[in-house]
Amino acid sequence: MLQILENFSLKNFNTFGIDASARYFVEINHEDELVELFMDPQWLQMPRLILGGGSNMLFVKDFDGLVIRINIRGIEHRINHQEVFIEAGAGEVWNDLVNFCVARDYAGIENLSLIPGSVGASPIQNIGAYGVELKDVFRSCRAFEIATGEFKTFSKEDCQFGYRDSIFKNELKEKLIIVSVKFQLSLIPNINLKYGAIEQELANRNISSPTIKEVSQVVSHIRVSKLPDPSTIGNAGSFFKNPVIADEQFHEVQSKFPEVVHYPAGDGLVKLAAGWLIEQCGWKGKVVGHTGTWKNQALVLVNHGGATGEEVYSLSSQIIDSVYTKFGIVLDREVNIIS
Repeated sequence: MLQILENFSLKNFNTFGIDASARYFVEINHEDELVELFMDPQWLQMPRLILGGGSNMLFVKDFDGLVIRINIRGIEHRINHQEVFIEAGAGEVWNDLVNFCVARDYAGIENLSLIPGSVGASPIQNIGAYGVELKDVFRSCRAFEIATGEFKTFSKEDCQFGYRDSIFKNELKEKLIIVSVKFQLSLIPNINLKYGAIEQELANRNISSPTIKEVSQVVSHIRVSKLPDPSTIGNAGSFFKNPVIADEQFHEVQSKFPEVVHYPAGDGLVKLAAGWLIEQCGWKGKVVGHTGTWKNQALVLVNHGGATGEEVYSLSSQIIDSVYTKFGIVLDREVNIIS
């Protein structure tokens, strides 16, 4: 029997540590429980929020509806020649899946080490880091369609992946609940070192031909050195997307700021480092009330203790304004704003 809790505190269920509450809260441990839940029509008519690891959201106020925490676990794997097929429950911790694969020499997601959040959230956001995106290893996902009570499978093409984007953030937003994800990895590593920070750290360790385990360790080391631990200080990782702009606009920016950090994005586009833009505006390590930016990475907003969602959101708005004033570039929030 499902247990529906009322006036439930979400402070321990969001990595920002914002003290918001849900009018109703339920935890789903098996996909059949979703069918049971939505047999009651009151939950179909009420605002809903799907919660995984709570690592990519900011509660600006209490949630006046039903919060559904997905805790479906399990990792299955099979090998076909040199290909490895993995299926993981949506409630699995993303980094636990990465460690599971790296320990078995299943290559493909080692560059995505230490990204916070759950497996179920990974295709929604098309998570990515250090030259690798989820879509590179994604095969399919299984999701519960709320309106029909049926389970459907979505291929890579169905998902319409973009930069930190997918169909689940657009046309199908709030219509589906992902219950499991399938990945296609390999026993033959295709080491991706295109981001200089990885090459530099490998050189520091005198590693010239890295294994996927060594790449994972280096990526984890870089992330820990730059990003705060949510168990120590509240944060949601990178708060803003790296802006992607046209070559023409990039050359205008570069003419004024020759040192601008940038990466080719293909199709006449250039990706800029949002953290660098924010830092140039004087925000790195700045404390504003109970919130601020992280001392080692301006892209990360933090809760120094007791911050409200409104405070964090206000700070993000100030940062967006200052980057636009200085560079003429509009930053987009990567974190989901729950208001």
